[in-house]
Amino acid sequence: MFRTSLSVLFAGLFSASLCFAADLPKEINIVYVKAPFNLQNIVMKEKGMLEKAFEKDNIKINWKTITSGSKQTQAMAGKSIDISAVMNTSSLLMANGVGNKILIATGVSHPADTFAIVGKPEAIQSIKDLKGKKIVGPKGTVLHQLLVAALNKEGMSIKDVEFISMDQPTALAALLAGRVDAALLAASGVIKAEKSGTKVITTAKDLVNVNLVTTVTEDFAKKYPEVLDTVVKVQREALDWIKKNPEEAIGLGAKEHGIDMDDARKLASWSNYYNTLSEKDIEGLQKDQDFLFDNKMMEKKVDVKSLVLPSALK
Repeated sequence: MFRTSLSVLFAGLFSASLCFAADLPKEINIVYVKAPFNLQNIVMKEKGMLEKAFEKDNIKINWKTITSGSKQTQAMAGKSIDISAVMNTSSLLMANGVGNKILIATGVSHPADTFAIVGKPEAIQSIKDLKGKKIVGPKGTVLHQLLVAALNKEGMSIKDVEFISMDQPTALAALLAGRVDAALLAASGVIKAEKSGTKVITTAKDLVNVNLVTTVTEDFAKKYPEVLDTVVKVQREALDWIKKNPEEAIGLGAKEHGIDMDDARKLASWSNYYNTLSEKDIEGLQKDQDFLFDNKMMEKKVDVKSLVLPSALK
């Protein structure tokens, strides 16, 4: 009788441990994005903060470099990515507009000053000069939204220019080689372009509500809520460390971007890092959705509040 009871007890404990193990993923596939100047992401990766946080659970962290927001959302739809440490809300909204349910886990930054349209100074003096010109940059991103917003302000549309989708490094190279008239760039890309003799035509400030956030697939958020909470906790610990060690953190960013400390300090000061979304951020999501939908960049409207997880609000 006693042995039978022990057998039942151990069987129950073994079953419970299996159940707990099933509640944890074997690995987390997370996007690494260093641009525009994502110090939280850089610090997390360089210091192995996520690896340490999940070491006891034997969860492997797989960092994947995907710079385009639209490509990030495609990878999340294909289930090869669980979390994006940094995604612009324009890409998030467009993904949800086609039924790719991606949610906001926490905030990252509001770096409007770091996103810009950069052009040849001899040919492009203003947005109006872009008419009929060849412009390159990543489609389906906040930079794409910036171009449309800037053109709209001057009474033009995307049809008035020759827009070619291209990632930022390639866009910068094309601009500096003289193969295109303007490029959509961010952060160190803008600084490098200016130092090479090009001109900033406009930044996103007062044109686009630039909000970078950490996102997660709906499936992962539902299946592993405690794991996601740990990722958010580590992200916020990274920001706390940055605030306490600003020069060391900026040094890591300067090295990763290949720029000097003065330029790195400038980008950090423009980044406006944050964690918790405010009511203003929610309103910004709604305004961005209206803009994207009205300009046929988003197929279907969604309830923006449903895209924000509780972890992003506290």
